[in-house]
This record gives sequence, structure tokens and C-alpha cells, in this order.
Amino acid sequence: MIALRQVALQRGTQTLLEEAELTLHAGHKAGIVGPNGAGKSSLFGLLLGTLAPDRGEIEMSGGQRIAHMAQEVDALDRPIVDYVLDGDHELRRTEAALEEARRQGDANREAELHGHIEALDGYSAPSRAAQLLIGLGFGQADLSRPLSAFSGGWRMRANLARTLFMPSDLLLLDEPTNHLDLDALLWLEQWLVRYPGTLLLISHDRDFLDAVCDHIVHFDRRRLVLYRGNYSTFERTRAEKLALQQAEAAKQQARREEIERFVARFKAKASKARQAQSRMKMLERMGDIAVAHADSPFHFTIPSSDKTSHPLLVLDQARLGYRDAAGEEKLQLDEVKLTILPGQRIGLLGPNGAGKSTLIKSLIGELPLLAGKRIPGEHLAVGYFAQHQLEGLDMAATPFMHVQRLSPTASDQSIRTFLGGFGFQGDDAFGEVGRFSGGEKARLALALVAWRKPNLLLLDEPTNHLDLEMREALTEALAAFEGTVILVSHDRHLLRATVDEFWRVADHRVEPFDGDLEDYRAWLKARLEGERREARADKAERQAESAAPKEDRKASRRAAAELREKLRPLKKARDRAEQALEKAQAELTAVEEALGEAELYTDPARKAELTERLARQGELKSRLETLEADWLAAEEALEAMEAELLESGA
Repeated sequence: MIALRQVALQRGTQTLLEEAELTLHAGHKAGIVGPNGAGKSSLFGLLLGTLAPDRGEIEMSGGQRIAHMAQEVDALDRPIVDYVLDGDHELRRTEAALEEARRQGDANREAELHGHIEALDGYSAPSRAAQLLIGLGFGQADLSRPLSAFSGGWRMRANLARTLFMPSDLLLLDEPTNHLDLDALLWLEQWLVRYPGTLLLISHDRDFLDAVCDHIVHFDRRRLVLYRGNYSTFERTRAEKLALQQAEAAKQQARREEIERFVARFKAKASKARQAQSRMKMLERMGDIAVAHADSPFHFTIPSSDKTSHPLLVLDQARLGYRDAAGEEKLQLDEVKLTILPGQRIGLLGPNGAGKSTLIKSLIGELPLLAGKRIPGEHLAVGYFAQHQLEGLDMAATPFMHVQRLSPTASDQSIRTFLGGFGFQGDDAFGEVGRFSGGEKARLALALVAWRKPNLLLLDEPTNHLDLEMREALTEALAAFEGTVILVSHDRHLLRATVDEFWRVADHRVEPFDGDLEDYRAWLKARLEGERREARADKAERQAESAAPKEDRKASRRAAAELREKLRPLKKARDRAEQALEKAQAELTAVEEALGEAELYTDPARKAELTERLARQGELKSRLETLEADWLAAEEALEAMEAELLESGA
């Protein structure tokens, strides 16, 4: 259990917490939300003991093992798989003691330490560490490379893998989805859903919070308010509270009407495609969502250029990639033939490294084509946002100066009003950029894109560093944008709410993807499973051919085929168990969302309904435990048969 009792915390001149109360029980998965600077990371500091409260008490169950992602990544000369293994300090101490016992010839001590390693599940540690790294996007060949060989974003992924590898009862994660693409995010989501301990998660990704969390802790005016359910449930519950308390009824109604106009606009454009229907449903929810964000400091629009071209941009039989220092061609996408039209809203999907960023850089002309033609329209006006643009900001200048440099004749008031929509209000517009947080720099970079009035907007992971309020404002601004949008993002809420169609970037091709994000998840899962099956089959066949005499190779291949056939019923059993587990989890989520309804606890006439829902919640949790055990048993049986396949050399 974790309990905060009347906790007060002040950092410098800012009061972060005042008489804060919070109780979380073992096994809870709680999302921590609130505006940037509210104190979310400081809450982790209190739990870790690196910060002490000014007043009040913090109670935690004794003996809890806490895993928390380190802010500094060291040991750069270590292979990344060893860097991850170093996260289990007890295992590493035991291995060191075993080496010492071997040097001293102490057989009894060796036997004792082997038993300790077995108890720590140490013999499977290298494969578990490798699975974490591969799940987060590293390739098999990367595992032996030193940490220093990777960029900062990939080092953060390795750091996340190390944190997940640590044995823990309490896991504290601060923005773990930063630097992840959609594929790695989906993998992490499933890993955290199955994590057996208590999880506290700071994230600005609403879909991620929805999938992983069963409670939300909201920083609200220096207090901590606990909501039961996921982020969508929190948003609805908070909207109901605000609707009762809201003094600015006229302002709230205006916000509702604005969202309704968005919905009307998109309904008129929606086709029968599944993605368009999904997005229309998402926008229909935005009216309720807007109420929960009525007090947001961010509200802006992205004006579009007065002129446009038809088409805006064409790539004809293009080869996309780059040339290395030796002039050798490194192809990423081939035979690319695209026509971008006014008003299109496109989301780019594809595995990590498939070429999504390469495509965007080629579209804007930053990366020359290896072959083919890039044909821009006469009135093409590109707005481009990518994370590296934050580094291109003038750290000694102010937001006001950045905009003024773009438009020297613009009035001071128009610039200040414009910047105010991005959260740079009052003196903030004249603050030095070098002192800004990552989120503030990202807001400024977006503001500079919007000021230029593009008719083609290309956004490469625009939500990194943005908090939930700013993400919601960006979602609304993109929904209202009249130009063309091409978006790469791991924020599924943003994708669903702002794009009409998807393009899939994979296998050196760019092609339309006829489906929504759930279809893409299914495609990605099938692709990964196919790759794994093919790799296992190839390895087994190579082992068989190298070990057997030529005359026996045909028989070996036959034996391998027979053993692979035996895997089929085990895979079906595993898949059935997984489907049952997902179905029960979905039903439990629905019940817990229903339990988040405030009136259920205050209306005496609904007491029987409350009792029934609580009982159903208990039944489903018990059923989930049974189903999870069934799934694990099926997975273990499948792994055992696969191991037999490899060991037999078939």
C-alpha cells in the first residue's frame, strides 16, 4: 500500500502539494496526470525518498522493491544486453560471488550460489533481457553492440528495458512512451497490462493510459484526486463535476458549439471506409471531452494558406533513401508514386525503421531523391514539425522574437495574442528559450509552423514532450485545419481524431492501408509472428542440414515438418486462451468504467445496481486470474514443443 497523509511540498517558491491525501493498494495501475510543472515527477521523488515532504507523512508497505528509470544513462561501453542485465543487482552480485567461489575452489559455496541463481531465475535472464530489447525495437544484431553506438532516443529505450527487467513490486515510469514508435508502444502496453505489481505511470498518451491504467491520480489545485477507471472514465467523471461547478457556462457552451462544428464538417466528408467511421465516432465524443478541458490554457488554430495547388505535390517513380560517406546508395523506399491533394488527411503507419521519416523528409525536399521526380505545386506552402527542430530554436531569443523575425511588420499585439494560444501568456512570451522545458520548446516550434500558414502540414511525432491539455488543443487545431495533413505519431487518439486515411510504409513500399488502427495492430502482430515462425523454421532447417549426412537431409526435413505440424494445435490453444483473456479484460474494463459513475454511489435507488456491479467486478477479476494461468500454461506448452523442435535438430 502507498498512502500520503496531509502532505505538503514546496520546490523553490512554488507550492506543488498542499494537504494532499492519496491511498493506492497493491496491484493498482495508476496514471498520474496534470499540467506540466504540477509536481508529477516530484511525487515520484517523494516515493523514492529523494525528496522529503515539508509536512505530512508518506506510508509504504515494507520490503517493496521499487524500479524507476534512471535519468542518466551511463556504462556506455557495455553491450546493451549486459546493460539491461545490470538492472538486476541481486543477480549480478550473486554471479560475482560465484566467480569468486570458483577462483577459490569452494565447491560447496558454488553449489549454494547456483541454487540462489536458480531461485532468481538467473539462467533465463539473458533471453528475458533480449526479449525486452527486441520488443522495444532493437534488432537481434544490436544486442552485442555497446550503448555508445546508439543515439539518445535509443539509449532511452535501452534504459526503459533495464527498468522493466529490474525485479520490482512497485514500478515508477515517467513518460516511457517518449522516443517510442507505435510498434514499440503497443508492445509496451501489453507488457504493462501483464505486470503483476503496482504501477505508477506518468504519461500524456490518453490511449496508453486507457489501455494500461485502472486508476487515475489527478493533480488538481495542489491536491491529489483519485479516480477509479482509466483516463476516458476520469475525463467523463471530471467533466460531470466541472459541469456542476462551472461558473463560465457561456464559455463552456461556446466550446461545445465549436466542437459540434468540427463534427458536422467531418461527417460531411466521411466515407464508408472503416477508418472514416471510426474517426467520426471519435469526434462525436469530443464535445464531452472538451468540457473536461474547458479550463485549458491552450487554444489555438493553424491557419491555412490563402492559395493552393491541385495537386499540391507529386512523387513519380521515386527511390527514397540516402548515400553514405562512400557514396553508396542506401535504399529505403522504392517505386514510390504519390499524389497529394488539397484537404487530404493521411496517417503514416509502419514498423520501426521502415522509412516513415525518410518519406516525410523526401516530400519536403530536405532529402534528395535517389531517382525519380518530385513535382511541387505552384502554390505549395509546407509546414514541417520534427523533434530535431527544437534544437534549431535560438536559445538566446524569446518566443516573441522568433515570431517577429518571421513577420517584422506584424503588430506586437497580434504576436502576443497568437502566442497566448500556445500557452505563452503575459511575460512568458518574453522568456528566454534556453530556459524552457522540452514541452515549452515543442509548443514554440508548433507555433512557428502555424504562423507560416502552410497548406501542407507534415508532423513527425508532434506530441513528444506535450502534456495532455496541449495534446487536446493540438487535436482540435488539426481538426479545424483547412489544409492537407500528413502525420506520423504514436498517439492513437490524435491519429483517430485527425486523419481520414492511412498509408502503410513497409517492405520498401508506400501503399494505402484499408483499415483502422485495430486492423493495423492485427497486421503487425501477424507480421511479427510470421517473422518469428520463419526464423525458427530456418534455424531448425539449417541445423538439420549441417548436422545430418546428405542422404539423411530429406528425412530430417520431413521430421521437421512433422514436428511443426504438432505445434499447430498448441498455437491454437494459446490463441484461444489469449482471446478469452482479452475478452474478460474488456468486460472488466467496461464494468470498472460503469463503477466510475458518480451517481452510482450517491443515488439510494441504485444501491442494488452498485452491489451487482461490484460483485461482477470480483467475479471477473477471479476469472482473469484463471484465464491468465490457462494462457501461461498454453504458452509454456508451446515453448516446450518449440524447444524440442530445436533440440532435435529438426
